[in-house]
Amino acid sequence: MSWYHTQRPDWSPAPGTDHVEHATIEVPRDYAAPEGERITLALSRRRATDPARRRGILLGVNGGPGGDWGRGRDLPDAYAATPLAEVYDLVGFDPRGTGASTNLYAEVTVPKVPFDSRPPDEVFEAIAEDMRLREEACARAGGDLRPHISTRNTARDMDVIRAVLGEEKINFVGYAYGAYVGAVYGSLFPAALDRLVLDSCVGPDWTWREQFLQQGDAVQRNVDLWAAWAGERDGAFGLGDSPERVLGTVEESVAALERLPEDGVRLRTLFDGAVGNRAADRGQWATLGALTGEVRRAAAEGDVDTCRELLAEQGTWRPADSEGDLRVGVLEAITLEHAWPSDLEVFYQDMREFRKRFPYGYGVLRASPWVGAFRRFEAPEEPTVLTRDGYPTGLVVQADGDPMDHYDGGVAMAGLLGHHLLTVEDSGEHEVYVLGGNPHVDDVVHAYLVDGVLPPPRSSCPGRTPRPDVPADAA
Repeated sequence: MSWYHTQRPDWSPAPGTDHVEHATIEVPRDYAAPEGERITLALSRRRATDPARRRGILLGVNGGPGGDWGRGRDLPDAYAATPLAEVYDLVGFDPRGTGASTNLYAEVTVPKVPFDSRPPDEVFEAIAEDMRLREEACARAGGDLRPHISTRNTARDMDVIRAVLGEEKINFVGYAYGAYVGAVYGSLFPAALDRLVLDSCVGPDWTWREQFLQQGDAVQRNVDLWAAWAGERDGAFGLGDSPERVLGTVEESVAALERLPEDGVRLRTLFDGAVGNRAADRGQWATLGALTGEVRRAAAEGDVDTCRELLAEQGTWRPADSEGDLRVGVLEAITLEHAWPSDLEVFYQDMREFRKRFPYGYGVLRASPWVGAFRRFEAPEEPTVLTRDGYPTGLVVQADGDPMDHYDGGVAMAGLLGHHLLTVEDSGEHEVYVLGGNPHVDDVVHAYLVDGVLPPPRSSCPGRTPRPDVPADAA
């Protein structure tokens, strides 16, 4: 046991609350050289409200990588109104590189190529150049810290947190990328892991590039289901009486938008995004059906203003995580854990295929060149080979229509590690337990984390939002 494991955090009340404490601890920048430079981790803690029933700490890690829509230290607040708060000290932390922990920065770069859901071949090289400049900007600002922002090091950080809190074991909930962190922790520190929930998993054997590519099919699955549903309600939406005809109408709208004299490509891009993103949310299916019809009519009439109004709420992609001239660069660093193709033609060929097969929800973005094609460092370690040898059976939660983390990834994770699988049926939910407000999932997972009651090895529950109550056409 090192000094790092024996340090004791100095807790103080978090600003504006009487229930949450904050502290910082130190961990090695490089675990292979623990006597070298140190970095800090920012922790939070909400103590169990029923000390007589306390069963240790529950640690959470959210998605990203890099704290996407970050919670980090705020995760204990998310669980405060749940039964977890009675029996666990709820512990959150900002993983290395993020939040109030030592930050990994990248310089902000502005792409020169306008965002396009179906970019033509002639801009492929310019898209790649934008990404090369992005990697250069990551390398300049990231410096010597960048190679040490990794999943394995985050798992090691978690074990330091366990030790400094005086606990023999942790209980863990991980979301999306955080689920992968949990699986890695169990592989590296099996004796220190008790109850485990992996929510919205990446595929355990997928490279980061394969994970990105799988998102194209994940989005399209939801679009195809929506098209089948709308085709059974042609009387309500007038889009066609079969999935093929509904998608044909969508493509008619796409073509009409592209012909508009102003903002045609941008409006088509927004519409492609709306089709893919709204199809994931069953509650928006009727809205998407109506939107498609309205866009088709307005675009056919050349009514640019109405098209803009109809698509005004649709964004093109996640907003940049920036701070002045710098932004958090953890996503790029973590994704360099795996090798990426250096031959740009590999990406270009995938982009051509995705442009045809997965145009909705910005599928082509998943196939485009990434910083990995221009990587400025080699990962110091190989990725962890995931195993479960020495810790109890856990629970995987996966929505069958998750557009970010393909359902097949959750199935594979449960199978590889021998965990039970809770499928959220007919749902495009992502990061479901507690954060998604799905009471069906929450009841099952609460029973496991609080009382130790696992559901059957392969079980299911409904999604949060049912399909709209629009009657199908009479036969």
